[in-house]
This record gives sequence, C-alpha cells and structure tokens, in this order.
Amino acid sequence: MTRDRDFALRPLHGTSAEATAALIRLAFAHQEAATDPPPSALGETAAAVAAVVGAHGGFGAWRGATLAGCVLWQRQDDALYLSRLAVHPAARGLGIARALVAAVAGQAQALGVARVTLSTRLVLAGNRGLFAACGFRETQQHAHPGYTHPTFVDMEKQVA
Repeated sequence: MTRDRDFALRPLHGTSAEATAALIRLAFAHQEAATDPPPSALGETAAAVAAVVGAHGGFGAWRGATLAGCVLWQRQDDALYLSRLAVHPAARGLGIARALVAAVAGQAQALGVARVTLSTRLVLAGNRGLFAACGFRETQQHAHPGYTHPTFVDMEKQVA
C-alpha cells in the first residue's frame, strides 16, 4: 500500500465480507499491545461480518481496489454500537480510523440515534486516546468472564 492519504469511504456489502473479515483478523493481530484474553476478532468470519452488515451496517475505507479500513455497527436501543474498527497496518496514520468513526457518528445522526457506544481494551492506550480525541468519554470498566480485574472499558459519544 502506498502512504498517500487518499481513501474513499463506502458502505460495506455482503460481497466484501471475506475481505472485511480478513482485514479485521490482520488488524487485531497487529495491535499496539497484547491483550488478555485474546481478542475474539482474531476468529472473525465472513459469515459473521455479512450478518452484521446485512442486519445493521458498516463502512469500508478503500484505497483504490484495496480495503484499507472498516467498521461495523449495530443498533442498540438509543445507540449505535461501533465494533470491529480495523485499519490495515500499512495504512495506519492516514486518518482512516477517525474518518470511519466520524462516518458512524453521521450514520447515528441520520438514523436519529442519540449516541454511539463502543468497548475497547484497557491496555490499548492508543485506541482509548483515539476515541477520546473523537469525542468519546469512558463510562464503565468491565472484566471478561473469569477475570477478577477490569479488562475493557465502555465509551460513548452523544451525537444528537
């Protein structure tokens, strides 16, 4: 991938489910820090992506014919839950993640939804910082099943 900042955001469709699942697995395998427990995203499948995209939605960031970033969302009451934000390691630092997060916020506004919510691992300081810079605030920490200490945090952003 080239390092220029040119990319186009488009809604994801079922036809891109395999490429989207592969990108999610690759991006989550190259996180800034190891997570315990390992991320469930490492086992992402095309069928699961297609199901979320078909029932809810997602955006892809394309650099030419290459999928360089993606994000999925699901409607949950008065919120859109942002998930599987992933950027190809060679395309990081180009503003793709911020653009995808902004696209989900725009989608929430278009749907008349008041908030965008997400969860991220506590050890991923870069992710937490990115979301904070995008206007999210941390709301509650949680522990994965079997863990006695918090491992992830919920965050939310008001959009309406």
